[in-house]
Amino acid sequence: MSVAARVLALLAERGGTLAVAESLTGGLVAAELTGVPGASRTFRGSVTAYATALKEQLLGVDGTLLAEHGAVHPEVALQMAAGVRARLGADWGIATTGVAGPEPQDGQPVGTVHVAVAGPFGAGKVASLRLNGDRAEIRRESVRSVLELLDGELSGNARAQDTEQNGGN
Repeated sequence: MSVAARVLALLAERGGTLAVAESLTGGLVAAELTGVPGASRTFRGSVTAYATALKEQLLGVDGTLLAEHGAVHPEVALQMAAGVRARLGADWGIATTGVAGPEPQDGQPVGTVHVAVAGPFGAGKVASLRLNGDRAEIRRESVRSVLELLDGELSGNARAQDTEQNGGN
């Protein structure tokens, strides 16, 4: 089972929903998710905010943060995930931002990527990556990484809920 299929199955089991905010991946995360039969049960939609200004306008990323650090920053990824979750009315939001190349951006080298997840249980989580490869490889690895980050959060929350339901052991 693919990671996309696994996260959608976990969400479906819980009646949860997912929204995606993408920058460098340009819709690839949404395509990976919607390639899974039955994705419509849990996948609400996505926002591809490729331009930095759209991250602020559509996703609510702090304009001062963007002005000071640019779009390739861990907090930007986290705010994108939280913003898409709120704006699309989903239980979970995930986001990708980074530099796929061929040129550096915002002073960050090619292969600098931040992926994030925001959910109903707290502040969220960010993974900062230094990826190798060409543009296509960096984008593919970014898709895999954000879905694995979500999978880890969903699996971790499932374990925590099971522990609570079974007396804390």
